[in-house]
Amino acid sequence: MEVYLFLAEGFEETEAVGAIDVLRRGGLNVTSVSISGSYQVTGAHNIPIVADRLFNDTVFSKGKALVLPGGIPGATNLNAHEGLKTLIKQYYAENKTIAAICAAPLVLGGLNLLQGKKATVYPGFEDHLKGATVVSDKIVKDGNIITAKGPGWVFDFALAIVAELKGREKADEAAAGLLLK
Repeated sequence: MEVYLFLAEGFEETEAVGAIDVLRRGGLNVTSVSISGSYQVTGAHNIPIVADRLFNDTVFSKGKALVLPGGIPGATNLNAHEGLKTLIKQYYAENKTIAAICAAPLVLGGLNLLQGKKATVYPGFEDHLKGATVVSDKIVKDGNIITAKGPGWVFDFALAIVAELKGREKADEAAAGLLLK
């Protein structure tokens, strides 16, 4: 099952790398995609990561989920990428999983995809979740959208994605391997 995780300059490193690791442990094929036009993308804490693919060179039609790590300015850079926003709307319309952590749910709020849904976000970004019922839970799944509060919950976030795509048993197995259960 193909999952795409997007890297923008200033992304939160823990959220990106932690999610990739847990998702792969959960049996998902994760492709990191740079939206910056360069394979090397530097995170919010000056850690460079080499993406698997470039956005413009990737065909997303066989994917099952999109994952947006947060970080500042990473989340705002994701929000500025028109191609990514078009892709998110397409996946939403096809009822595919869209997951965003930390400040990244602001992208979904800006696209009006949270109307009437529960969602969570990093403290201080609540106003960006237009139409959502903002809750303080660390992880929220409502329909095909999964949101998470921040980097401290990256394991729970990624395990929620595994549970959604591969089932609770596979998520529990991955959690046990990480000594989380």
